[in-house]
Amino acid sequence: MLLDTPSLVYLKYTSYVFKEHDAVGLDLLVEARLDLSLWESTSDYDDDDDDEEEDDNETDDDDDDDDDDDDEPKMPIFGDVIKLVVGITNISTLHLSADSLETFHFCCESMPVFNNLLNLSIESDKEKGWQVMPILLKSCPSLHTFEIKGLVHRETNKCGDACACIPGKHKEGVEEVCCQLTCQVKVLEISDYIGSSQELKQMRHFLGKLKFLESVDVSIDADNDNSELLRNNLLTLPRISSKCNIQFI
Repeated sequence: MLLDTPSLVYLKYTSYVFKEHDAVGLDLLVEARLDLSLWESTSDYDDDDDDEEEDDNETDDDDDDDDDDDDEPKMPIFGDVIKLVVGITNISTLHLSADSLETFHFCCESMPVFNNLLNLSIESDKEKGWQVMPILLKSCPSLHTFEIKGLVHRETNKCGDACACIPGKHKEGVEEVCCQLTCQVKVLEISDYIGSSQELKQMRHFLGKLKFLESVDVSIDADNDNSELLRNNLLTLPRISSKCNIQFI
Protein backbone atom coordinates (compact mmCIF):
# COMPACT_ATOMS: atom_id res chain seq x y z
CA MET A 1 0.00 0.00 0.00
CA LEU A 2 1.53 3.33 -1.09
CA LEU A 3 0.49 6.81 0.02
CA ASP A 4 2.00 9.49 -2.23
CA THR A 5 0.08 12.75 -1.72
CA PRO A 6 2.54 15.67 -1.42
CA SER A 7 -0.17 18.33 -0.92
CA LEU A 8 -2.00 16.51 1.87
CA VAL A 9 -2.31 18.29 5.24
CA TYR A 10 -4.85 15.99 6.94
CA LEU A 11 -4.90 12.19 6.73
CA LYS A 12 -7.70 9.90 7.92
CA TYR A 13 -6.71 6.32 7.22
CA THR A 14 -8.71 3.21 8.14
CA SER A 15 -7.47 -0.21 7.05
CA TYR A 16 -6.42 -3.69 8.00
CA VAL A 17 -2.65 -4.07 7.94
CA PHE A 18 -0.90 -4.95 4.70
CA LYS A 19 2.37 -6.78 4.25
CA GLU A 20 3.86 -3.33 3.79
CA HIS A 21 2.57 0.23 4.01
CA ASP A 22 4.58 3.06 2.47
CA ALA A 23 4.14 6.81 2.71
CA VAL A 24 6.20 9.34 0.75
CA GLY A 25 5.93 13.04 0.06
CA LEU A 26 3.92 13.86 3.19
CA ASP A 27 6.09 16.77 4.27
CA LEU A 28 3.07 19.13 4.48
CA LEU A 29 1.01 16.75 6.61
CA VAL A 30 -0.11 18.36 9.88
CA GLU A 31 -2.61 15.91 11.35
CA ALA A 32 -3.21 12.16 11.02
CA ARG A 33 -6.03 9.95 12.27
CA LEU A 34 -5.16 6.26 12.03
CA ASP A 35 -7.36 3.22 12.57
CA LEU A 36 -5.16 0.24 11.68
CA SER A 37 -6.44 -3.23 12.55
CA LEU A 38 -4.68 -6.56 12.80
CA TRP A 39 -6.05 -9.66 11.12
CA GLU A 40 -5.80 -11.81 14.25
CA SER A 41 -6.17 -11.70 18.02
CA THR A 42 -3.06 -10.89 20.05
CA SER A 43 -4.20 -12.20 23.44
CA ASP A 44 -1.89 -15.23 23.15
CA TYR A 45 1.12 -12.90 22.82
CA ASP A 46 0.76 -11.12 26.18
CA ASP A 47 3.43 -13.20 27.93
CA ASP A 48 5.80 -13.42 24.97
CA ASP A 49 8.59 -11.17 26.29
CA ASP A 50 12.21 -11.39 27.44
CA ASP A 51 11.24 -12.25 30.99
CA GLU A 52 9.27 -15.20 29.73
CA GLU A 53 12.21 -16.34 27.62
CA GLU A 54 14.52 -16.15 30.61
CA ASP A 55 12.08 -18.21 32.64
CA ASP A 56 11.97 -20.79 29.85
CA ASN A 57 15.77 -21.04 29.78
CA GLU A 58 15.80 -21.81 33.49
CA THR A 59 13.21 -24.57 33.16
CA ASP A 60 14.48 -28.01 34.18
CA ASP A 61 15.26 -30.46 31.38
CA ASP A 62 12.99 -33.07 32.95
CA ASP A 63 9.81 -31.00 32.46
CA ASP A 64 6.82 -32.83 31.06
CA ASP A 65 6.77 -33.19 27.29
CA ASP A 66 3.25 -31.75 27.35
CA ASP A 67 4.74 -28.31 27.99
CA ASP A 68 6.78 -28.34 24.76
CA ASP A 69 4.02 -26.75 22.72
CA ASP A 70 3.86 -23.80 25.13
CA ASP A 71 7.59 -23.17 24.66
CA GLU A 72 7.45 -23.00 20.88
CA PRO A 73 8.01 -19.47 19.50
CA LYS A 74 4.87 -17.83 18.16
CA MET A 75 4.54 -16.83 14.55
CA PRO A 76 5.08 -13.08 13.92
CA ILE A 77 1.94 -11.00 13.56
CA PHE A 78 1.25 -10.28 9.88
CA GLY A 79 1.84 -6.74 8.64
CA ASP A 80 4.43 -3.96 8.61
CA VAL A 81 3.61 -0.28 9.18
CA ILE A 82 7.10 1.09 9.89
CA LYS A 83 7.35 3.03 6.60
CA LEU A 84 3.92 4.56 7.14
CA VAL A 85 4.85 5.68 10.65
CA VAL A 86 8.18 7.10 9.47
CA GLY A 87 6.35 8.95 6.69
CA ILE A 88 4.17 10.92 9.13
CA THR A 89 6.77 11.94 11.72
CA ASN A 90 6.50 15.64 10.81
CA ILE A 91 2.90 15.93 12.02
CA SER A 92 1.86 18.00 15.04
CA THR A 93 -1.36 16.09 15.86
CA LEU A 94 -1.88 12.32 15.92
CA HIS A 95 -5.04 10.34 16.70
CA LEU A 96 -4.77 6.58 17.25
CA SER A 97 -7.56 4.05 17.68
CA ALA A 98 -7.24 1.21 20.18
CA ASP A 99 -6.52 -1.14 17.28
CA SER A 100 -3.77 1.17 16.04
CA LEU A 101 -1.99 0.99 19.39
CA GLU A 102 -1.71 -2.78 19.07
CA THR A 103 -0.73 -2.52 15.42
CA PHE A 104 2.07 -0.09 16.28
CA HIS A 105 3.34 -2.57 18.88
CA PHE A 106 3.25 -5.70 16.73
CA CYS A 107 3.89 -4.29 13.25
CA CYS A 108 6.33 -1.41 13.80
CA GLU A 109 9.79 -2.84 14.42
CA SER A 110 11.18 0.46 15.72
CA MET A 111 9.48 3.69 16.70
CA PRO A 112 10.73 6.86 14.97
CA VAL A 113 10.88 10.16 16.86
CA PHE A 114 7.97 12.58 16.44
CA ASN A 115 9.89 15.77 17.14
CA ASN A 116 7.03 18.07 16.10
CA LEU A 117 4.17 16.20 17.74
CA LEU A 118 2.31 18.44 20.19
CA ASN A 119 -1.04 16.65 20.48
CA LEU A 120 -1.57 12.91 20.92
CA SER A 121 -5.03 11.39 21.16
CA ILE A 122 -5.70 7.70 21.79
CA GLU A 123 -8.77 5.52 22.21
CA SER A 124 -8.84 2.61 24.65
CA ASP A 125 -10.68 -0.68 24.60
CA LYS A 126 -10.85 -3.33 27.32
CA GLU A 127 -9.85 -5.95 24.72
CA LYS A 128 -6.78 -4.04 23.45
CA GLY A 129 -3.43 -3.57 25.17
CA TRP A 130 -1.18 -0.55 25.77
CA GLN A 131 2.10 -2.33 25.04
CA VAL A 132 3.33 0.40 22.70
CA MET A 133 2.69 3.27 25.11
CA PRO A 134 6.13 3.41 26.81
CA ILE A 135 8.10 3.69 23.56
CA LEU A 136 5.46 5.93 21.97
CA LEU A 137 5.60 8.47 24.80
CA LYS A 138 9.40 8.41 24.75
CA SER A 139 9.28 9.14 21.02
CA CYS A 140 7.28 12.36 21.47
CA PRO A 141 9.77 14.73 23.19
CA SER A 142 7.69 17.87 22.53
CA LEU A 143 4.29 16.46 23.49
CA HIS A 144 2.05 19.08 25.10
CA THR A 145 -1.47 17.61 25.18
CA PHE A 146 -2.30 13.95 25.76
CA GLU A 147 -5.95 12.96 25.27
CA ILE A 148 -7.29 9.53 26.25
CA LYS A 149 -10.78 8.29 25.48
CA GLY A 150 -11.42 5.62 28.08
CA LEU A 151 -8.76 4.37 30.49
CA VAL A 152 -9.78 0.70 30.58
CA HIS A 153 -7.54 -1.56 28.48
CA ARG A 154 -6.33 -5.15 28.43
CA GLU A 155 -3.71 -5.82 31.07
CA THR A 156 -0.45 -7.13 29.64
CA ASN A 157 3.12 -7.45 30.90
CA LYS A 158 4.56 -4.88 28.47
CA CYS A 159 2.77 -1.66 29.41
CA GLY A 160 5.81 -0.65 31.42
CA ASP A 161 5.82 2.70 33.19
CA ALA A 162 2.92 3.96 31.06
CA CYS A 163 0.40 1.94 32.99
CA ALA A 164 -0.60 0.92 36.51
CA CYS A 165 -1.72 -2.58 35.53
CA ILE A 166 1.71 -4.26 35.46
CA PRO A 167 1.50 -7.79 36.94
CA GLY A 168 3.45 -8.11 40.18
CA LYS A 169 6.10 -10.44 38.79
CA HIS A 170 7.16 -7.74 36.29
CA LYS A 171 7.32 -4.76 38.64
CA GLU A 172 11.01 -5.19 39.39
CA GLY A 173 12.99 -2.76 37.26
CA VAL A 174 9.98 -0.64 36.28
CA GLU A 175 11.68 2.55 37.44
CA GLU A 176 14.31 2.03 34.72
CA VAL A 177 11.66 2.73 32.05
CA CYS A 178 10.37 6.05 33.39
CA CYS A 179 8.56 7.03 30.19
CA GLN A 180 6.21 9.27 32.15
CA LEU A 181 8.81 10.82 34.43
CA THR A 182 10.51 12.27 31.35
CA CYS A 183 7.29 13.04 29.46
CA GLN A 184 6.77 16.77 28.83
CA VAL A 185 2.94 16.63 28.76
CA LYS A 186 1.31 19.68 30.33
CA VAL A 187 -2.34 18.95 29.53
CA LEU A 188 -4.02 15.59 30.15
CA GLU A 189 -7.57 15.15 28.86
CA ILE A 190 -9.63 12.14 29.94
CA SER A 191 -13.05 11.41 28.44
CA ASP A 192 -15.59 8.64 29.11
CA TYR A 193 -14.40 8.38 32.72
CA ILE A 194 -16.68 6.17 34.83
CA GLY A 195 -14.53 5.91 37.96
CA SER A 196 -13.85 2.18 38.11
CA SER A 197 -11.10 0.95 40.42
CA GLN A 198 -8.83 0.34 37.43
CA GLU A 199 -9.42 3.86 36.12
CA LEU A 200 -8.80 5.45 39.52
CA LYS A 201 -5.59 3.44 39.84
CA GLN A 202 -4.51 4.65 36.41
CA MET A 203 -5.27 8.28 37.30
CA ARG A 204 -3.20 7.92 40.47
CA HIS A 205 -0.38 6.63 38.29
CA PHE A 206 -0.61 9.55 35.84
CA LEU A 207 -0.78 12.20 38.56
CA GLY A 208 2.13 10.63 40.40
CA LYS A 209 4.40 10.34 37.34
CA LEU A 210 3.71 13.24 34.94
CA LYS A 211 5.75 15.91 36.67
CA PHE A 212 5.15 18.66 34.11
CA LEU A 213 1.35 18.49 34.27
CA GLU A 214 -0.46 21.79 34.60
CA SER A 215 -4.02 20.85 33.68
CA VAL A 216 -6.08 17.66 33.88
CA ASP A 217 -9.49 17.82 32.22
CA VAL A 218 -11.83 14.94 33.08
CA SER A 219 -15.17 14.32 31.39
CA ILE A 220 -17.71 12.57 33.64
CA ASP A 221 -21.26 11.78 32.57
CA ALA A 222 -23.50 14.34 34.29
CA ASP A 223 -26.18 11.66 34.72
CA ASN A 224 -23.84 9.45 36.73
CA ASP A 225 -25.36 9.10 40.21
CA ASN A 226 -21.86 8.89 41.71
CA SER A 227 -20.42 11.89 39.88
CA GLU A 228 -19.75 13.82 43.09
CA LEU A 229 -17.94 10.85 44.63
CA LEU A 230 -15.89 10.37 41.46
CA ARG A 231 -14.82 14.02 41.56
CA ASN A 232 -13.82 13.82 45.21
CA ASN A 233 -11.83 10.63 44.63
CA LEU A 234 -9.83 12.31 41.87
CA LEU A 235 -9.28 15.57 43.74
CA THR A 236 -7.74 13.75 46.71
CA LEU A 237 -5.13 11.92 44.63
CA PRO A 238 -1.50 13.03 45.22
CA ARG A 239 0.15 14.96 42.38
CA ILE A 240 3.85 15.11 41.59
CA SER A 241 3.37 18.47 39.86
CA SER A 242 2.60 21.39 42.16
CA LYS A 243 1.11 23.25 39.17
CA CYS A 244 -1.41 20.52 38.37
CA ASN A 245 -5.04 21.62 38.40
CA ILE A 246 -7.89 19.12 37.93
CA GLN A 247 -10.99 20.32 36.11
CA PHE A 248 -14.25 18.54 35.29
CA ILE A 249 -15.91 19.22 31.96
